[in-house]
Amino acid sequence: MWFVKNMKIIIDDKIPYIRGAFESLAEVVYLPGSKTTPDVVKDADAIVTRTRTICNGKLLANSSVKFIVTATIGFDHIDTTYCDTAGIQWTNAPGCNSKSVEQYIASTIMVLIEEKSLQLEDLTIGVVGVGNVGSKVAKICEAFGMRVMLNDPPRERAEGSDAFVSLKRIQEEADIISLHVPLNMSGDDATFHLADGGFFADLKRNPILINSCRGEVVETNAVKQGLLNKQIGGFVCDCWENEPEIDLELLELTTIATPHIAGYSKDGKATGTRMSVEAISRFFGLGLDDWKPSGVEAPLKPIIELDGKNLSRQEILKTAILATYDIRNDDKALRASVETFEQQRGDYPTRREFPAFTILAKHIDIELVEVLKNIGFNVEITF
Repeated sequence: MWFVKNMKIIIDDKIPYIRGAFESLAEVVYLPGSKTTPDVVKDADAIVTRTRTICNGKLLANSSVKFIVTATIGFDHIDTTYCDTAGIQWTNAPGCNSKSVEQYIASTIMVLIEEKSLQLEDLTIGVVGVGNVGSKVAKICEAFGMRVMLNDPPRERAEGSDAFVSLKRIQEEADIISLHVPLNMSGDDATFHLADGGFFADLKRNPILINSCRGEVVETNAVKQGLLNKQIGGFVCDCWENEPEIDLELLELTTIATPHIAGYSKDGKATGTRMSVEAISRFFGLGLDDWKPSGVEAPLKPIIELDGKNLSRQEILKTAILATYDIRNDDKALRASVETFEQQRGDYPTRREFPAFTILAKHIDIELVEVLKNIGFNVEITF
């Protein structure tokens, strides 16, 4: 066990709910990710970070850092090869914001069907990448009554082909394609510029493309051409190449644009923070293995009164989903002030996931009540 009285932890000051977790056990320094420099970390034992801090040899050489934890699903900002060579252990928070991204995609779909006059049961969605996030997206789309196609080559190799289809089939048959892959720069499962010019040329049904995983998975110039050439019927973008310096031409062309906040529900952030604290506790033996965050805000309107009389199944689902989160508000905020991209991320308002809400259901059949419960809502039937 480390002598905790001499321990020093550097923490990104935008990580919520973490203040007070370590103060009785170590020296704790809170800093913006951009100010986490080699001089700052040289005598640190651990770093708790987000995606904006590049943890590589330039930052870590000659430091005393022994453990890095990122409170995010993605970890491409960590030079894992360098860390392995330098004997620095690291971990991420897999699945921490998967329910939040599920909610983001659900809101996106509800806005799309409203604005484009679509019917859920007529739509096929191709989910590319079926891990913690993609599997939840697939499940909720099935609950909506959509046809769901799954593409995940690593899982297909491990589990067999029965549940999966090729990317080519998705390109040929999907009305919506939602990307949920990690950023792999090379190898058999490389995803860097997965959606390139060739990808768009092979699309058959003028689908809507959604990117809520990593900006570099979609090639900026290729998607702009895909939109201009009508190879895709729309582009929903949460993750951008070169963010926060995003391509303004692409912004103008997008159907829905948000500042990398798909996973930014309060619940997802709290889960990422909990996983980070517990990871450091286990590594250094600090006794915080069952630590729980406090202060997660309640939703402003936790009760959704929903009278289904004269409403279709689709209208009921849309009303429930958008009552928890309407993605158009984030789209409007980004377009009004693109230069505050990072600030919008750092100061993102309270968004709670479906289980934080209770639906008071009236004139809704029992089958649809079960669907709402499976989505995550608490449901009380009223008369």
